[in-house]
Amino acid sequence: MNTFELPFWQDNQLVCGIDEAGRGPLAGPMVVAGVVLPIWYSHSEINDSKQLSEKKRNSLFSLIMHDAIEIIIIIVDEKTIDRENIYQAAKQAMTKIAEQSISNSILTDAMPIDCAKRVQSIIKGDSKSISIAAASIIAKVVRDTKMKHLDQLYPLYGFAKHKGYGTKEHIRAIAMYGILPIHRKSFAPVAFHQESLFFDKG
Repeated sequence: MNTFELPFWQDNQLVCGIDEAGRGPLAGPMVVAGVVLPIWYSHSEINDSKQLSEKKRNSLFSLIMHDAIEIIIIIVDEKTIDRENIYQAAKQAMTKIAEQSISNSILTDAMPIDCAKRVQSIIKGDSKSISIAAASIIAKVVRDTKMKHLDQLYPLYGFAKHKGYGTKEHIRAIAMYGILPIHRKSFAPVAFHQESLFFDKG
């Protein structure tokens, strides 16, 4: 898991791994995280957050928060996502993290970014780089926690369960109870519902 870090660590250089959580949901923010781990850091259980149970993610979240040299978190709200589009919003947040990081070497999960620092974009990087995997865990846990809080505000939508993704349950809730301020208005199912409401009123 630290193959991509090794060339930098051998030169005594820190590496910042960057990943996001919440790119695909219809509601809620996207969370982008950057993590700098100590040189030669290793942990056999740190992996792509999607491959881990919630209990294991939470445990590793605490470990990473304790062990990391630097952690940067950016919350991208639904208005920014609608205005910039999800790809550009993710790219801008990752670029900001890369520029702010103490590290001059950046690894991203399949996202080329424009930065004066050395950047390597790795396809499926969250399963190949321990730094990106650590960032994926931080981003996922922070976002899931936010969605649980939103579930308390909007209990009819089931956010604690589906985390804002476009499940049948979520789309049914949109049809029954309407669109919320936290919904991404530019995403197809939400946009379609908005258009339906417009034509119904017309």
